[in-house]
Amino acid sequence: MTSHHTPIYEPPAVPLGKIKRFGLFGPQYEICRVLHRVDDGDWLLAIKLVESGETAEYRYSHMLDDPEAQ
Repeated sequence: MTSHHTPIYEPPAVPLGKIKRFGLFGPQYEICRVLHRVDDGDWLLAIKLVESGETAEYRYSHMLDDPEAQ
């Protein structure tokens, strides 16, 4: 008998509520939650831009490269 279950992938540990910055001098954003896995194995996060309050989706792999805001 063949199983047709979709593999379960655990979301990465994400520092929810942490304020980071796009690169060294970019705007600050807050990490809000993990949304879902994308086809290439990365994950999408919900973030909120600190200055404007705008929300957006951002890749987990990109967040890893961004520095913490000071």
